[in-house]
Amino acid sequence: MEFTRLVRSLDIESCGALCNLWKLCNHVLILETFIQICDLVAVSRMLNATLIIPEIQESLQSKGISSKFKSFSYVYNEEQFIAALSNDVVILKSLPDNLKRERKMKKYPTFSIRYSASPSFYINEVLPKLKLSKVVGLLIADGGCLESILPKDMGEYQRLRCRVAFHALQFRPEIRAVGNLMVARLRASGRPYLAFHPGLTRDVLAFHGCSELFQDVHAEILQYRRKQMIKHGIIHGNLSMDSMAQKRKGLCPLMPEEVGLLLRAMGYPSDTVIYLAGAETFGGQRTLIPLRAMYPNLVDRTLLCSKKELSILLGSESPIPSHLPNPPPQRTKEQLIREWNRAGPRPRPLPPPPARPFYQHEKEGWYGWIAENETEPEPSLMDMRVQAHKMIWNAIDYFVSVEADVFFPGFHDDGSGWPDFSSLVMGHRLYQMSASRTFRPDRKTIVNLLDKIKDKQYHPKQNWTILVRQHLNDSLGIKGLIFAAEKSKPNSFISHPLPECSCRAASKPSEVPNPVIGSGGRILYGDEETCPDWLSRGLQLVVPDSTDMKDESEDLPELEPYFGQQEQDSGDGNSGEMSRHSEQDEEMDPED
Repeated sequence: MEFTRLVRSLDIESCGALCNLWKLCNHVLILETFIQICDLVAVSRMLNATLIIPEIQESLQSKGISSKFKSFSYVYNEEQFIAALSNDVVILKSLPDNLKRERKMKKYPTFSIRYSASPSFYINEVLPKLKLSKVVGLLIADGGCLESILPKDMGEYQRLRCRVAFHALQFRPEIRAVGNLMVARLRASGRPYLAFHPGLTRDVLAFHGCSELFQDVHAEILQYRRKQMIKHGIIHGNLSMDSMAQKRKGLCPLMPEEVGLLLRAMGYPSDTVIYLAGAETFGGQRTLIPLRAMYPNLVDRTLLCSKKELSILLGSESPIPSHLPNPPPQRTKEQLIREWNRAGPRPRPLPPPPARPFYQHEKEGWYGWIAENETEPEPSLMDMRVQAHKMIWNAIDYFVSVEADVFFPGFHDDGSGWPDFSSLVMGHRLYQMSASRTFRPDRKTIVNLLDKIKDKQYHPKQNWTILVRQHLNDSLGIKGLIFAAEKSKPNSFISHPLPECSCRAASKPSEVPNPVIGSGGRILYGDEETCPDWLSRGLQLVVPDSTDMKDESEDLPELEPYFGQQEQDSGDGNSGEMSRHSEQDEEMDPED
């Protein structure tokens, strides 16, 4: 994804002249856009500078897409972005004309920003050049451009990141409207729904050496991609990897079939509504067959929305010229007779039939080239347009996943520093709805549990089911938060914005828990600041007193069973629930 930024200093006395900063960044997915914009706003505030609305190069490179939605507005709401940050950073929509000319002539010095640069780098290296030349270019290759964990005295910049990520960066109204429509359709039956993101993307699988989890052409594609990563210095390892060993280390995504087994062990019935998120699922529908067999109500955006409803998001696009070969010209009757007469005496042997031509549409796609070439061809016009469309589909899936009643990640927190879909969704849900059911499984532990039932995956023993439930239930609570803080926050602050972006409204000191300290003395959980008075008063008006809630609890109607669970005939609800679990375990393992 490529962005263009210009930052202009507001402190004329300290700079001595008009100062500007613009940035280029190369990436493909909307996730990197999300992280890099948050970091760049914080850098602009740090340098006391004005920010120019970014240009998303993935949309600019695609020819013929809608002119109504261009660059930043292809995904995000420009007006909301500017208004929400008006008290933090001055933002302009475009460069002044004279600076545009200078930019085309490449008169600005540029910096190649390494991943997770420190604040001192911008203060000591970038700011002097910014004061001197007015405009500075920043080239960012991977991930965020500012380190995730900042010093404690820079907590305001962390809160600014949260304001950018969760308030300023909102999808444009058309995307939000379709997202709300999909959420309403998922809940039309009156039951909650679960969002699942497999995380099976080509780059992730190739980076971690997980090609042996697939067969045939899929394994060849992953090996080719890994070879290219090694060639460009992205990976410093061997081409051939033991995929099963990598998976036991927790470096490979969970397969959809394995997630289905985990959900069955947790007690989710077969009629649970599951939304499949993600614009790319490597392996295609064949990979999803086992999960769909266990949970037939597995749906995605193509099943929830019609083509017309989705096309509204893309706007009017110009047609791409066809590459199909032209058919041979049709010959007249006289031409056919002349050819017959020139053919010579009869009888004669018939010539061999011509080889069937390979049409262009048979060669296009992510796999078609491997049958003919050893190198992947340059992306076609259609490929570039599909990449631009993926930004829209990822935005919709992100919206639906954040609003889901339950979220289960197939892959998150790989430790590489690349922002992944699931980690951003989990951080957003933690900030917006801290009590929401968000699973944070440890893939290393899950793979060890799955190895114990290789021979009887669909009939596990009861003690295995109990171990799975214990681990996944722990991941929903404080243990899961502490695990996420230790593993994901050092790579991406937005994936775990606590405690910097939260406050505590407890009025009694006894209600404040002791902070949890991790390695290096960093606070993982707790130690939130006290909420402002205006916020505390607002919470008192919204949240009723606990004694009143206890007195009125007898008049409240009984809640419906979660995820369509059948009501128990037994008078004791707890015993009925335990009996249901034991019956299910007996059914899953008759020999136990």
